[in-house]
Amino acid sequence: MKKCSECKKNVAMMRTAKIENGKTEYVDLCLECAQKKGYPVMDEIMNQINLSPEEMDNLSKQMNRLFDKASHDEDNPLLNFMNFDQDMYDDDDDSDLELDAFEEDLIEQELDDLEEDEFYDEEDLSKRDKKKSKKSKLKTLSKFGSNLIEKAKNGEIDRIIGRNREIDRVVQILNRRSKNNPLLLGEPGVGKTAIAEGLAVRIVEKQVPEKLLDTEIYLLDMTAIVAGTQFRGQFEGRMKAIITEASNHGNIILVIDEVHNIMGAGEVHGGVMNAANILKPALARGEVQIIGATTLDEYRKHIEKDAALERRFQPVIIDEPNIEDSIEILIGIKDYYEAFHKVKIEDEVIEAAVRMSERYITDRFLPDKAIDVIDEAGSRANLKNHGLVEVRALEDELQKNEALRAEATADGDYEKAAELRVNTLKIEEKIEKLEKASSQVHLTVEDIAYVIEAWTKIPVQRITEEEAEKLIELENRLHRRVIGQISAVEAISKAVRRNRSGFRKKRKPSSFIFVGPTGVGKTELAKTLAEELFGTEDAIIRVDMSEYM
Repeated sequence: MKKCSECKKNVAMMRTAKIENGKTEYVDLCLECAQKKGYPVMDEIMNQINLSPEEMDNLSKQMNRLFDKASHDEDNPLLNFMNFDQDMYDDDDDSDLELDAFEEDLIEQELDDLEEDEFYDEEDLSKRDKKKSKKSKLKTLSKFGSNLIEKAKNGEIDRIIGRNREIDRVVQILNRRSKNNPLLLGEPGVGKTAIAEGLAVRIVEKQVPEKLLDTEIYLLDMTAIVAGTQFRGQFEGRMKAIITEASNHGNIILVIDEVHNIMGAGEVHGGVMNAANILKPALARGEVQIIGATTLDEYRKHIEKDAALERRFQPVIIDEPNIEDSIEILIGIKDYYEAFHKVKIEDEVIEAAVRMSERYITDRFLPDKAIDVIDEAGSRANLKNHGLVEVRALEDELQKNEALRAEATADGDYEKAAELRVNTLKIEEKIEKLEKASSQVHLTVEDIAYVIEAWTKIPVQRITEEEAEKLIELENRLHRRVIGQISAVEAISKAVRRNRSGFRKKRKPSSFIFVGPTGVGKTELAKTLAEELFGTEDAIIRVDMSEYM
């Protein structure tokens, strides 16, 4: 334990480092002396933990008593932190002042105790300490993760539709004795994280095996875990604390989205210790259960190459739902968007959104892209609904009117109160009419088309045009730009119609070879086909192989 270099009596909680003539000089300071010296970082720390100067004095005294007591108790874990290690500080900086991670947590904890002690009597404090002891067991998990079970209980998770088979598979894997860590693999936007949320809802609704009934699910934020870990050992300490809490609690499942990021998370210059290597022993011993989620490409690139980590997980493929399933999913969750945007969404609009997004937005996946289209179209319709703004203004006016009426009644001015009551009735009538008119706003196919136009630059009239009519007239449309080449145009049109009719596998395109001398219209025909099918001739990637010879 080090004493403050200035006052020589308080415990040193900070260290300044200066390099002069190639030599590093350290000065240890207590909280009080560091504040007196006016280091700018002290103000930042005080603002960060909402600490006033008076509370700083009280906290400094409590810290001294705490460390003094610990110094007389060999079994006290605080002894592990009472000796500063020179290697924990970065010698590359000319001048540096940092607060140790343990001390920062200790200050926050002591400050919480100070604030709470001011408002509770002894009996309340004893009850609070019991609750606090339970919560403190999961302090790290609560800090770096969100409890999906609590969210499900509070109704903060949207209902999950069409993923019963995948959730059943995850439950089956979690119920295994070994290798009980599901790894959800699928393209971005297909609903991997929603599987974990659906599992949380099932646990709350008691629709899981007996082993999982009391399980807590925490969605970890790997970015938050890595953030602020400036010194060697801080990241490892956080990860070990998370593993220890999950292991000691015994019924916690950790969910890690983009799980491939653990392969490099927390790794320092040339080091081998990262989140993956910290988790491997715990997974091997079965101390923790993890639900991971990542894409197939990232899985092959990062996790599959690490055999020790890969064999701890059981892959679960999450396929992109087809158009019919996507329509069912959106119909099931449309009431969330109707309530949020205050618009009416018909099933026909949802079907149009799914089919248009599948056809014109090719770089994303269902149902995510269709949901985004509906969301933005709802926002567009909401912005045009000026009645909602008027309703809000009238509600504010009604509130003021009611306050004046209550004041007049209290003063005995009943005539004025009666006039204000009449005014209140008039305002309520206006609000009722406007709300009725506003509730009749419907989302239209045109709103969907305008959103897709904003994303893809394809004109609205091409998006809303009936596809059947377009396909029937495809030969005539192609001949508007391509003169002649009757047999080629006819063959291409037939192939496109076969593809659109559903006789071919999903996402399996038609293949053509245009053969002929230079200048007969091969490239022009390809551009024309792209414009007719996708709305613009820019929807083509042209590779000139002569440039590679």
